[in-house]
Amino acid sequence: MAGSDGDLLRLHVRGVEVDVLTGIYSEETKLPQPLRISVTADLDIAGRFEMDTPLSRSKNYLDLKHAMTDALPKDRHFTLIESVAEHIAETLFLQDRRVSRVEVDIVKLAISENGEDIGITLVRNRRA
Repeated sequence: MAGSDGDLLRLHVRGVEVDVLTGIYSEETKLPQPLRISVTADLDIAGRFEMDTPLSRSKNYLDLKHAMTDALPKDRHFTLIESVAEHIAETLFLQDRRVSRVEVDIVKLAISENGEDIGITLVRNRRA
């Protein structure tokens, strides 16, 4: 869902490496795994951004980074990286009512053998 005139602002933070307790195999459940997380959030906007537009009309990029770092519980184990992505998306929806869509891309760095990106992308739209 975009602003009343169909406009939206797409914010992104890409390639943040975070250690998260996740995995289903016994060797994965004891220590945090390195994940590379990228987040894109669509923000409903109204009006134009002029030179003196205040930050309150947009969204601080650090809010996205916070959702994929500090807002992730350090003492809880996520069985699936899909659950990590859900937590990030929900955090962003709770932060700001204007966030209409969130895309979370997670790469499991520990299972890459030849530099390939192995992981998931979760896309969530705000539910009314």
